[in-house]
Amino acid sequence: MKFSGEKSEFIIGDSTTIREFCTLNRGTKDLGKSEVGNHCLLMAYVHIAHDCVIGDHSILANGVQLGGHVEIGTHVTIGGMTPVHQFCKIGDYSFIGGGYRVVQDVPPFILAMGEPLKFSGLNSIGLRRNNFLPYTRKQIKKAYQFIYQSDLNRSQAVSQLKDDFDKIPEVNQILNFINNSDRGLV
Repeated sequence: MKFSGEKSEFIIGDSTTIREFCTLNRGTKDLGKSEVGNHCLLMAYVHIAHDCVIGDHSILANGVQLGGHVEIGTHVTIGGMTPVHQFCKIGDYSFIGGGYRVVQDVPPFILAMGEPLKFSGLNSIGLRRNNFLPYTRKQIKKAYQFIYQSDLNRSQAVSQLKDDFDKIPEVNQILNFINNSDRGLV
């Protein structure tokens, strides 16, 4: 409905596999493209709406449905039959369990499950498989304890993280994700 004949494209990265009955929509005047990165897997019946960007090495299981303007980072896995609301962002190395609705942003490095969708811990298996050092995984875990498991509100937790963890790139990535979140965090 948003497309009005403008020049746009759908870019598919190298070594990406697209299985049966996927629907892939090119961009509109807002972004001018939709894009799937390199080495991704789109299983059967995946729907990618207009102006979506999916990072490298991401897996969308059967029946994942992306609304328009969704941004998915690298090394993300989304379980089957999962709808993702328009304008949501999903951070690098996150894992979303199958069949849960995504209506808010999912920060990097986490497992997200439940209805409503919520933080369910670190994506420890994904981080280990991608050679994150034990020290780095421990610092990411500590950062999320401040955000999700402390008595601090979100802005207090972010302030504490800036003070205590400012030299750790992955924690800075989490902070940048939070600062750029438009829909709020799960």
